[in-house]
Amino acid sequence: MGSPGSSALATAARVGLSEPISTGGPSESDVIKTRELEKFLVDAGLYESHEEAIQREEVLGRLDQIVKTWVKNISRAKGYNESIIHEANAKIFTFGSYRLGVHGPGADIDTLCVGPKHATRHEDFFGELYRMLSEMPEVQELHAVPDAHVPVMNFKFSGVSIDLLYANVSLWVIPEDLDVSQESILQNVDEQTVRSLNGCRVTDHILRLVPNIQTFRTTLRCMRLWAKRRGVYSNVTGFLGGINWALLVARICQLYPNALPSMLVSRFFRVYNLWRWPNPVMLCPIQEGSLGLSFWDPRRNYKDRNHLMPIITPSYPCMNSSYNVSTSTLQVMLEEFHRGNELCEAIEANNLSWDALFEPFAFFEAYKNYLQIDIAAETDDDLMNWKGWVKSRIRLLTLKIERDTNGLLGHPNPSEFSDKSKPFHHSYFMGLRRKQGANPQEGEQFDIRMTVEYFKRDVYAYSFWKPTMWIHVCHVKRKDLPIFVFPGGIRPSPPSRSSDSRVLQKSLASYPVQPDAVSRKKRKLDEANRGTSLTESSSTGACTSDATSLDPTIARKLIEPDFGAPKCNGGVPENIPINAQGIPGLDQSKCAAGPSDSSGAFPGPLAMEKHAIDQSSAQVIINHQGSSQVFDGLEGLLKGETQNNVEVEGVKESESFTAELAVGAEIAENATSSSIQQEADLEELEPLELAVSTAIASASAKVPAQKPLIRFSFTSLPKATGNSA
Repeated sequence: MGSPGSSALATAARVGLSEPISTGGPSESDVIKTRELEKFLVDAGLYESHEEAIQREEVLGRLDQIVKTWVKNISRAKGYNESIIHEANAKIFTFGSYRLGVHGPGADIDTLCVGPKHATRHEDFFGELYRMLSEMPEVQELHAVPDAHVPVMNFKFSGVSIDLLYANVSLWVIPEDLDVSQESILQNVDEQTVRSLNGCRVTDHILRLVPNIQTFRTTLRCMRLWAKRRGVYSNVTGFLGGINWALLVARICQLYPNALPSMLVSRFFRVYNLWRWPNPVMLCPIQEGSLGLSFWDPRRNYKDRNHLMPIITPSYPCMNSSYNVSTSTLQVMLEEFHRGNELCEAIEANNLSWDALFEPFAFFEAYKNYLQIDIAAETDDDLMNWKGWVKSRIRLLTLKIERDTNGLLGHPNPSEFSDKSKPFHHSYFMGLRRKQGANPQEGEQFDIRMTVEYFKRDVYAYSFWKPTMWIHVCHVKRKDLPIFVFPGGIRPSPPSRSSDSRVLQKSLASYPVQPDAVSRKKRKLDEANRGTSLTESSSTGACTSDATSLDPTIARKLIEPDFGAPKCNGGVPENIPINAQGIPGLDQSKCAAGPSDSSGAFPGPLAMEKHAIDQSSAQVIINHQGSSQVFDGLEGLLKGETQNNVEVEGVKESESFTAELAVGAEIAENATSSSIQQEADLEELEPLELAVSTAIASASAKVPAQKPLIRFSFTSLPKATGNSA
């Protein structure tokens, strides 16, 4: 599994898929910036106390003893002899943030109970073990979800939150030294067990694939905090969850094995700001394995070709951990990566502090139009079940809006909000804006009333729905947002320009680019600032359930990088070509000897690093280790040689850049239909008074109008409790 080691040890052997971009050690500035970053994390309260750490260990030890007693009890109840009962065993494993060592105070512990083949999931785990836990006074808030994609029991044990999964493997006796990372553990087990084991297997594999565990942990803590504050930490709503961020950070650690956390955070944004999605991020080659289990393979599995942001798990069977990402949520994350890159460059130039990077995203100031989703139930238990189901469906609402309008994007807020005066009531919000490239003068109208009705019908199809569970969806303007969504219940004064734009404006002064590029960026920022000025005053915060047109605004305009066709050492081909060996990828024989500027001079360090990142993302093929079979003849790795070793901001570039694993021409072509358009401007909708309509029109139909609008006419289903919307 490895342990934190010195820089020399980190470079002794290559860790990961390809050669690192840089193997240089930290500069004095990196050491100082890392100390500042670590202090920021401590001040942010990300580290638990010694007493809490001891309590967690005691809880895990107690839980391990409980499952050992449980498996002996069920073995005796099933009539096994005393010899088998004596040897009967179960074992608790941890995974997720706790196993990675990046959990914070009050965080839950992801645990896995591995039991023998005769201890069944439904009858024994969710039956007898559930009964045992329910009778223990130290166990509170016990909740079982046996029908989930990954069946789980949630509860608090002596105040510590536990998520407990179960895997009954094909062994009669579970040894204390069981290694769940071995492929043999997956033999003759059902799909639920494979998915339950996957968490532990992936976590352990990540720790083996990073060159320095300690720097990985610190960097991951930073990125988790950043993602939560920027509102992009939520797998269920279509963003990225804990395992996704861990995989992205692990890849950066591989590319910069000797860098300190401050530089790794900066390079995280630089790399993923330039990454050419949907090319996948992978820590190691995909393994086909010997058990015949299905794994991520866009050439064989058609649905895998539609994934927009593939982040592949390293353990067999390798899967895309980010399949929930949609066009809308990907666009939000691309903007956040770009913002992070701009701010990190300013931080490296000593123009900003780390606080600017971690500034919370002002979601309720970013848009002029929102969907408000209100839900309620009669009891705490009902509300917990109901909100879990509804939140999992919000991602589908985003997809429905994208599909039905073909011009509208939704930005779901992962947080939930509550009006303290209304018990058993929660609200969720989604920002609305125009899709990139859509012309606001085309007169296109977006009527998503039917889209919302279909969404509500889907929600009401909940298997455990009760008449006291209800949902209401309505359009609300920014100036009408309910007061309880704002911190402290105080509506902020509309700023003259967004704080993000001000910070980006400052960072441009230190960004070493050509004067005309600076002028272009400043001009676009000025336009963005004018478009995002907020002038509305506070109001009642009531939902609008009748047909209502959306207000106009220009959405947050950020300068987007070119995510177009992959560059070929200075040339830009129309698509990924077939090289001389018949392998989809760049034919280096047809490219220049190396990247160069218009004067023919060799590029500077920053350009060289960006070129290396571009190669890692664009020059892509898939190779299988341990198997003679490859994807349609794809084999080997493409390499792009640099002319010299160059210093990149104090970090020495490696002599060669090996191409990243990814999908080739066929996959890229198939993914084109689902990729988002890359335009500089994001525009929301122009105003228009809504004409009275007696019928619900098609969601994507165009009707004559001066300016585009979205029409709403929502009718809630009958509710047993009063609708407070």
